[in-house]
Amino acid sequence: MMPSFLSDLFRNQTYNPGNFFLIAGPCVVESEDLVMEVAETVRGICKKLEIPYVFKASYRKAHRTSASSFTGLGDDVGLSLIKKVGDKYNLPTTSDVHAHDECAEAAKYIDILQIPAFLCRQTDLLEAAANTGKVVNVKKGQFLSGPSMKFAVEKIRRAGNDKVMLTERGTTFGYQDLVVDYRNIPWMKEQGCPVIMDCTHSLQQPNQTSGVTGGNPQLIGTIAKAAIATGADGLFIETHPNPSVAKSDGANMLRMDLLEPLLEQLCELRQVVSRW
Repeated sequence: MMPSFLSDLFRNQTYNPGNFFLIAGPCVVESEDLVMEVAETVRGICKKLEIPYVFKASYRKAHRTSASSFTGLGDDVGLSLIKKVGDKYNLPTTSDVHAHDECAEAAKYIDILQIPAFLCRQTDLLEAAANTGKVVNVKKGQFLSGPSMKFAVEKIRRAGNDKVMLTERGTTFGYQDLVVDYRNIPWMKEQGCPVIMDCTHSLQQPNQTSGVTGGNPQLIGTIAKAAIATGADGLFIETHPNPSVAKSDGANMLRMDLLEPLLEQLCELRQVVSRW
């Protein structure tokens, strides 16, 4: 059953309560045209399939392999465009926050504060995010097990905020790859909070000597189906009309025209899983 804080976020949407929820959008705010196009398209698909939807885009990319990589249009511009998307399409929104002193400002614009995986142990960041009163989605560090994420949850709850979610996004495998341990989904659900599968970042191939992160987007459907089968409450899928020209994470984003057929399959799978 969906917790009340999520029901409140989706109160303006008509959806099947038996469905998973979707967090989706481009990796980063590249332009107003892009975020509006993606939000309108994905909202239409989710409305058709009765999937509750959160729009996602990073207002700033703080974790890039190369110093020359695109990081954003500026915090004020990025946050304002995310809020504009939420207002125009009546959608909840989310974006990364990277430091404790960003949280209060970002909370003026977005509904869910997302803690990047690399920062999931940063106590001051977790507490500052909790203190905004907004929903906090913590991505599991690539270097952590699912059960160890209980400490991140405890930090947020001790700060007085019970609106917490956890996201699985793969585990470091060697120097330049990730693998997904699906045991982490039921393990993290033991914390009593929704668990999300990041179907795109879990397919990254980071730390390439070219300075550009690689990926395996052809396996997004495989990751998503396995996540639904193992009990994920939500899915995180970065999508772009043309990933080959995306300014961040193009190597592992889903091409937007492939999203609807994938979601149709996942809704069917969810119905089967719910009977198990």
